[in-house]
Amino acid sequence: MIARQDDEETPLLQRPEQPMTRTPLPWKQFSVILFLEMLDPLSSQTLAPFIPQLVRDIGVTHGDESQVGRYAGIIQSSYYAAHALTIFHWSQLSDHVGRKPVLLIALLAISVSMFSFGLSKTFLDLVVSRVVCGAFDASNGILKIMVMDITDITNMPEAYSYVPIPWMIANTVGPLIGGSLSRPADRFPDIFGQSELLKAYPYLLPCSISALFALVAWLVTYCRLQESISTKAPLWELITGGFFGQSYSKPRQPSSNLIVNPGEANPGEFQSKPLPLRALLTSKVSIVTANYATTGLFDMAFSLVLPVFYATPIELGGLSLDPPRIGALLAAQGLVHGISQSLFYARLHYRFGARAIHITGVSSGIPTIILFPVINALARAHGIGMAVWLCVAAQLMLTMSLNMCYPCIALFIRAAAPNRASLGATNGIAQMAASVARIIGPASAASVFSYSIQEGHDAWLIYYFLIAMAFLAVGTALFLPRGLSVWEDHQ
Repeated sequence: MIARQDDEETPLLQRPEQPMTRTPLPWKQFSVILFLEMLDPLSSQTLAPFIPQLVRDIGVTHGDESQVGRYAGIIQSSYYAAHALTIFHWSQLSDHVGRKPVLLIALLAISVSMFSFGLSKTFLDLVVSRVVCGAFDASNGILKIMVMDITDITNMPEAYSYVPIPWMIANTVGPLIGGSLSRPADRFPDIFGQSELLKAYPYLLPCSISALFALVAWLVTYCRLQESISTKAPLWELITGGFFGQSYSKPRQPSSNLIVNPGEANPGEFQSKPLPLRALLTSKVSIVTANYATTGLFDMAFSLVLPVFYATPIELGGLSLDPPRIGALLAAQGLVHGISQSLFYARLHYRFGARAIHITGVSSGIPTIILFPVINALARAHGIGMAVWLCVAAQLMLTMSLNMCYPCIALFIRAAAPNRASLGATNGIAQMAASVARIIGPASAASVFSYSIQEGHDAWLIYYFLIAMAFLAVGTALFLPRGLSVWEDHQ
């Protein structure tokens, strides 16, 4: 058995008679959550391979290749702009009415918005589709909260070693769907060549697959998922009681259908109630929120630049790859992320702790960015050969460490929450800040990338910009406590 880190977990066992054993995972519901975890990355990764080509097709750039990244960034940022305005309220609402109703709304919104995106013919239509999705899609945040609800400090790292499996599947399948099935009438004329619908809407097929999967997920949630918190607060009482201005004061009582982790049950836990926003803004919550925001800022900027870099012509600083190759590379990245986190995250956490993993992850962003100009220089000098592919592979391998930052942040969010009844709202604050960062990250990175590849400008400007973001994330990470117990003991 892997040795635990005593300074993080031993102080949490306050009663000497309590055995030092890991609580078993509640697999009946955890397996449903793992299935639902696929939806959010599947929908976003389905779009990633063909967005640059879609921007060219709708003519918004008027043939100016340097503007493709800018408009792709606006499409991606529009989702997070709407998400930032609503995620805290959805998360806070879930503390009162339960996680399941909010999740059902989110899944329906994803389905509708994906169909809408595939039917869009103008740049405004694309942006509106992503705004609708961002405004109503709280699925990722709610599922994170549900994992926290049904686990405790002893088994949460183990749970997060399984979470990458659905993400790996979605991050592998999504780009393949988007890259292979976009423009199907042109790519597969024998199968889809007679379809006037797919000729008129060449990106409808991949979007429809994601939308139909969202409908399946909605049915699974409605039929199989149990509520993870107890609540006695009707929605009308929350509205008339001033939900957004103050906490609902009715005591929370245990329910027979409630999933409660036996390692965390105690009489005071059920009597706690959600706190108002002002009471949630503690120094601990501020620190973990800043870390989530700076990590998301860098990660989303990098995620936007990566496919745009692949699609940009070599002479302009990119790699001149087509959507199928871009989709295959992004799928490989998702596969590597999922396998590495599944195999190593829990072991690394018990050995080194969440803080060390997080600092290592954000620090790995610096060599990851440096490889961009190296790859382009090799492509210019020798063409796309073995040296280029080795550097691409090394870059994708480095992103494994960055991907492990997110379960670390989830652990710190859980430790920073003033009480368990306010876990949703605490996570909502962090998600809201991360969404703001994810607006700034793609939009700013896309604009700087477009500016840097224009004639007469410094082609390295985008890389200086991304490295500065990485250093900001590293500096913020230094404020995290050495062990989760530092915050848990004062919860």
